[in-house]
Amino acid sequence: MDLHELRIYARVATLASFTQAAEQLGLTKSRVSAAVQRLEVQLGTRLLQRTTRQVRLTSDGAQFLARCEELLADAEQLQAMFQPAASGLRGRLRIDLPNALARDLIIARLPEFLAAHPLLEVGISTSDHRVDLVHEGFDCVLRIGPLAGTELIARPLGEMAMCNLASPAYLARHGAPRSLADLAHHRLIHYASKLGLQGAGWEYLDGAQTRVQPMRSSLVVNGTDAYQAACLAGLGLIQAPRRGAQQLLDQGLLVAVLPEFSAPPMPVSLLYPHRRQMPARVSACLNWITEVVTPHLAQPSQPAP
Repeated sequence: MDLHELRIYARVATLASFTQAAEQLGLTKSRVSAAVQRLEVQLGTRLLQRTTRQVRLTSDGAQFLARCEELLADAEQLQAMFQPAASGLRGRLRIDLPNALARDLIIARLPEFLAAHPLLEVGISTSDHRVDLVHEGFDCVLRIGPLAGTELIARPLGEMAMCNLASPAYLARHGAPRSLADLAHHRLIHYASKLGLQGAGWEYLDGAQTRVQPMRSSLVVNGTDAYQAACLAGLGLIQAPRRGAQQLLDQGLLVAVLPEFSAPPMPVSLLYPHRRQMPARVSACLNWITEVVTPHLAQPSQPAP
């Protein structure tokens, strides 16, 4: 049985799409389809149900996919058994990272990871929107913020403390807020992953509870760089991770306000698909990102017994 055809099948089955699998593998759709058909002939069973609208696994296809993934992981380990240790890992990695963490932490440390594993090919996507890890073919993603319900495996790394910020020019025009009631006379720059009609609100901790104070907003952005730039331009108040703003605070380009009404810390997590036998390159990448990022994060306080 051809390992290349097994890889093609596993990608089609995971993505539930011949087209997306072909794009990610750099193959034509016809070649991908032919590979799956050859497997079905060899096995004497239908692995995928195809219609004009969807591709879904048959019962046999689901069983075969589980064994197929195990076999591919074993094959990868076998191929590396007798390679010199100095050659490191090989293969491709696809990672999605938040803009700020990629720019400020991870890219600067990437040379040491690639020096240890010169045969790896690493693809890094930097974005502030949430990618679909499985359907977009990523091995892992680093996320800032609460996690919605997901079938992915999450590795918590720590938390980022938040602060409230304004530019000196904005405060000169509108004054500094001294209480939550003062926020009625201020504007908030609203951050939203999708530009829609979500209401702007000032988040703050009230004991252990997170509260939201409604505010007016004349600007909505969906990227962290634009969010910070809008604050620097004096367009309103923002609530952002303190780590990314510390240099601007030290330079006096931004000013902290209402420190007693800061948003709750933002959790930082590594997400990856559930795999019984994770490829060694993915495991090494997860451990390396954890090593790079964790020292810069606060760890959640444990509740008293």
